Parts: sequence; structure tokens; C-alpha cells
Amino acid sequence: MHRRQLVLASGAAALLGASLRARAQAPEKPKLTLAVGGKNLLYYLPLTIAETQGYFKAEGLDLTIVDFAGGSQALRAVVGGSADVVSGAFEHTVNMQAKGQRLRAFALEGRAPQIVLGVNPKTMPGFKSVADLKGRKIGVTAPGSSTNVMVNFILAKAGLKPSEVSIIGVGAAQGAVAAVRSGQVDAISNLDPVITLLVRSGDLKIVSDTRVVAEADKVFGGPMPAACLYAPQAFIDRNPNTVQALANAIVRADKWIQRAGPGDIIRAVPEAYLLGDRAVYIDAFLAAKGALSPDGMIPDKGPETAFRALASIDPEIAKAKLDLAAVYTNEFVKKANAKYPKG
Repeated sequence: MHRRQLVLASGAAALLGASLRARAQAPEKPKLTLAVGGKNLLYYLPLTIAETQGYFKAEGLDLTIVDFAGGSQALRAVVGGSADVVSGAFEHTVNMQAKGQRLRAFALEGRAPQIVLGVNPKTMPGFKSVADLKGRKIGVTAPGSSTNVMVNFILAKAGLKPSEVSIIGVGAAQGAVAAVRSGQVDAISNLDPVITLLVRSGDLKIVSDTRVVAEADKVFGGPMPAACLYAPQAFIDRNPNTVQALANAIVRADKWIQRAGPGDIIRAVPEAYLLGDRAVYIDAFLAAKGALSPDGMIPDKGPETAFRALASIDPEIAKAKLDLAAVYTNEFVKKANAKYPKG
């Protein structure tokens, strides 16, 4: 009888311990809001896959995703407090630290920007170099977004100032396509599937293509982290289990994408993302796949590359003394990779 009581007691203690451990690992804020700018873009494909494959729900999260026209607007949402987390461009964490805002990236979606700068052959048939863009209208997803940053960076390398062109927000879907085809813009800095659709129809001539990791490294002089999940440091400090759950979902999505074929992707994304042409979306996916992160890890030299790119176009950032180690952490993705080694 005594032995039986000991067995029952030890079993109860084990169950209690497991319950306490599960409770300790449960998300502190299971119901939260994530802001993104241009969710249909392949730039943010891991976010969509994590959503459609149920990875966020599997981690105990009830996630509301709010889609904006561009990354700068998603950034304003988290700074203003209407969103908890952003799926956005990594360089915003560097840019905002220079402005006194502590944001930190914690899971990588893209290891290269995937942004393409191209010119409109109808309005610029004699285009020869970036210098020809002086005085021209250039479309970006939204002013201040990463597509705008890349334009400024490429202009600077050609000796042009941002003030010497007109920047026009055209979004990241059919509106961007229409802006080029109607001649509203002379050049465009955008992402897939918009870029592939325009190239296939002969409406765009590519000037710089950072969907290719090697070219992105060459353009920026090192690894340039792209889409990632980032949040205010205060949110991360208060909700480490919630952040871990988000990182787990993104890492699983990153790995799912690397195993996926075109048919898997077509079935996994909403029909509206295809812009009316499945073949175009498949081509875009194949072009972008190499630029997507395989494991969520942020390269250690990434913050330095982002800082150099921003410093080259913004004198205020150039003279700022920043703590680049504070703009990212791989703590959460390391745990996610240990938990989901195969995704």
C-alpha cells in the first residue's frame, strides 16, 4: 500500500511538473497584432506560409495580420502602438535606433532584399545608366520603405541625390503594374510577383536585381538581411514566450519553403497573390527562393551592412553612434531550430 501511494504521488508530481512547464512556456500574449507592408509579396512568403500552414495556431497564437501598402506604414503601426510586431525590412531596426526607438529583429524571412530596380522601356527607351534617372519619376511600394531606401542607395552610387528624382508610392500589387504600363512612372523599385509580371510582358528592363544573393552582397558590400520579424525591445522583454512562439512559426515556414515545389506554393498561397497568372507566380517563386532564409538566422555582419547602406544616404545615421548588437538577436531562432530541426 505504501509503495502504491508513492507511485501515485510521484505520478501526480510529474503531471503537475509538466503542467507547470507548459504554463511557463505558454505565450504571455496569445492574442496579438502583426503589421506588414505588402503581404502578397514573395518577400514575405514565410509569413503567409506560417499562417496558411497553421504554424502560428500550433504555437498557441491568435494572430491578427494587418496589411499596409508599404513597410514604412507597418513600422509606424508598431511605433504608434496599434501593432505588437512587424514583418518588415531589417534596416528599420537600425534606422529607428538612430531616432531613439529600440526595435529588435528576432527571426529572418529573407537573406537578400529581393528588390529589383527596373526602368520603363516605353518612357525611357534610350536608358543607358542610373544617371539617366535624374529628373524622372520612380515608383516604390511606399515612400520611406525599403524599396525607397534601395533607390536612394543606387542613386547615391551614381552621384545622384534623392531630391533629383520624384518618388511615387504605387503599392505592391496591381497598382504597381498599372503605374508602369500607363507611363505614370519611368522606373520602379519593387518585388515579386510584380517584377516578374512586368518583365514577362516586356514592360520592364531590369537595372539591379537583389533577388540574387551574390548580386545583393555585391550591391550592398556584404550580407543584407531583408524581411524579418521585429518588435520593440520592451515587448520582447515582457513577452519572451510569445516571441519564441512567433520565431518557431517562422523557422518552420522557412524550412517548409526550402522543401516546397511550385505546386506546393500555389496551393498554399491565396489566389489573389497570383495576380491572375499562376505561371508568373511560379517563375517569381523560383527567382526568389534562393533569397529566402533557410533557417531564420540573422547573419552577424548584417547589421553592419544595413548601417553602411543607410549611412551612405542619410548623414544623420552616418554620424550616429549605434549599438548594432542591440538591433537583432538569434536567441529565439536557435531554440526554434533545436525544437524543429526538420521544420
